[in-house]
Amino acid sequence: MFKINDPKANARNVLHGFFLALAVTVAEPSTILPLIVHHFSNSVVLVGVFASLLKGGAIAVQMWAAFYAQEYTRVLPYMRWVFFFRWFSWFLIGFAIYFVGDSNKTLTLWLIGIGFFGFSFTAGFGAIYFKEILAKVFSKEYRGRTMANRQIWTAVGSILSGGVAGYVLENYEAPLNYAYLFMVSSFLMAIGFIAFGTINEPEKKEIRQKEKSFIEFLKNSFSLLKTDKRLKNQVIIILLGFSYLLAYPFVILKANHSFTLTGWMLGGFITIQMIGSIIGSFFLWRKMSDYKLMLRLSFVFAISSFIVAFFANTPIAYGLVFLFFGLAMDGFSISGMNLVFEIAPEDKRPIYTALQSNITSLGLFFPILGGVILKYFSYNVLYSLTIFMIGLGLYLTKKL
Repeated sequence: MFKINDPKANARNVLHGFFLALAVTVAEPSTILPLIVHHFSNSVVLVGVFASLLKGGAIAVQMWAAFYAQEYTRVLPYMRWVFFFRWFSWFLIGFAIYFVGDSNKTLTLWLIGIGFFGFSFTAGFGAIYFKEILAKVFSKEYRGRTMANRQIWTAVGSILSGGVAGYVLENYEAPLNYAYLFMVSSFLMAIGFIAFGTINEPEKKEIRQKEKSFIEFLKNSFSLLKTDKRLKNQVIIILLGFSYLLAYPFVILKANHSFTLTGWMLGGFITIQMIGSIIGSFFLWRKMSDYKLMLRLSFVFAISSFIVAFFANTPIAYGLVFLFFGLAMDGFSISGMNLVFEIAPEDKRPIYTALQSNITSLGLFFPILGGVILKYFSYNVLYSLTIFMIGLGLYLTKKL
């Protein structure tokens, strides 16, 4: 029997976030991932490419997923397939590092890239299905609370994972330490997938007959983007929020030039970032239903992180940088998701969600641009541009 705002659904949502965080923190884009790539290649551009692959593969399929999701009364059966392929892709990365590794660094990088792309490509389907399920099982007021609860336990999972990652990185030689992290974490990830895969999803009452072709669907969707000024402004502003990714993956590389990084220090930075996430979710985000204010505060925290990063040259200063990162990112995630729910009609919700996610996900490729800027200019130029773009997004929030 379905019940909206069911505590069991909240628990499954939280468990999914917790175990997923335990797993994916081993490839955290601001700390561990750049060092993994740097082990196999000295290219800073390649660091940006892999940071984008971890998230950017989702762009390719979100509109396709939304096209079919329009007429689904339930999306959970498809979500379970997404979970399986995400798990397999993650395990493949650890398998490749363990069995190929330093014997053929180029092949290892290709296999890691394929794994990251597969992981994020299937997430494109999952993002549409996940948001559709949340919109169906939780009310507007409860959604902010359950997502903040999820973020708190996600942060706890990341802290635990950061501690374990620090131990493994400190006590085992690269690249075997990276292989162990990926293979073990894939099984933790599976627990979270099973938890969310058993949520009680109701049938959708208002469904939309999908267009005769995908091309017709795209035309209608982008026509909707042109006519709905609220959606257009929201997409632009949230895309600017992704500007932090221009410099985010390279902060740890600059830190490595300032002092000697240890495995424990890397784990500590992850922990501090997740403490920021817990502070934000527990004291701010879970108490807010004004998602515009939440978005504005997230911009402020993101700007603060790069202002500190501009002058940072000690572990304590970098700890403050990662604390602000943690505060900002959860706010961006929760506010962006809920703002689109507020303006989307029920029958068009997958389309609105896909349009916003698809276009703003272009920001996931900002690390590539950041790598190019860093190659030809400097950290100061990169940080200055990042602060300017985030500041522009903050200014434009008055149009929401």
